[in-house]
Amino acid sequence: MIETWAQQLINGLTIGGMYTLVAVGFTLFFGVLRLINFAHGEVFMLGGFVGLVVAWSAEGLGITNGIIIVLLMFLIAMGVCAIIGAVMERFAYRPVRGMPVLIMLVTSLAVGIVVREAVKEFFPEGANPHAFFSPFKYESINFGSVILDYTQLGLIISSLLLVYGVHLLVTKTWVGRAMRATSEDLDAARMMGIESDVVIRNTFFLGSALGGAAGVMNGLYYLSIRFDMGWVMAIKGFTAAVIGGLGNVYGAMFGGYIVAAVEVLTVALIPEGSRYKDVFVFLLLILVLVFRPSGLLKTPAQKMG
Repeated sequence: MIETWAQQLINGLTIGGMYTLVAVGFTLFFGVLRLINFAHGEVFMLGGFVGLVVAWSAEGLGITNGIIIVLLMFLIAMGVCAIIGAVMERFAYRPVRGMPVLIMLVTSLAVGIVVREAVKEFFPEGANPHAFFSPFKYESINFGSVILDYTQLGLIISSLLLVYGVHLLVTKTWVGRAMRATSEDLDAARMMGIESDVVIRNTFFLGSALGGAAGVMNGLYYLSIRFDMGWVMAIKGFTAAVIGGLGNVYGAMFGGYIVAAVEVLTVALIPEGSRYKDVFVFLLLILVLVFRPSGLLKTPAQKMG
């Protein structure tokens, strides 16, 4: 029994890390711009495809060290997605900034559709699932019947390091202080000399980089990526952000692991639970919206940490 729970804990930490990175992106966008950016799911998807291209390119160049390839996948995917996120902000969201929230929401949905369909049409065999590179497919550490493969271990460590990095950036750097000030009061931040356009661009840069990292993690964990996988992750990431407290970075981190815990427990405790895990996740979302709409960790004085 203990070993079963330990296995589910490992699974939850692995999946929760991906949800957390996506949820942090959602909460950054909302905290600074009051935007629910559903195109963020497609940035996550692009991260997976960029990682796949990097793996193909590395193998073509004769790079055989799996760890180096994975590091290149993360770095390049995060960089490319960060730039794509900044471009989205400049050309899609900045022109509609200040308009009603519904306009910005529809814009984000439209951007997501464009990106998704572009990958489907222009990526080689884009409509089909693609097998993903992984250097540790068959290597694992066994603790009795508990299996911790090297991929899971690497993903858990990577997500925790990235989350800690976001914590340091938000709390210890000028960039993070500017984000928090803009989130609290945009007009007051401008009066203090903070360039709101720069802060918003940096926010998209950071949030999209985290989404790209999550896309690579998704490929490494499931060993497959699809052009349409971004929409489901967008809904899960948004759910995690809302559960934790939309606009609260630490709430998003908490919400990501809560969503993962609900999923793995549903699969473990309910017969054929994999068919119903999304139902329980969204039921939890409804309960939070009804009884604590500000989120589980939301506080009046803290929006972005």
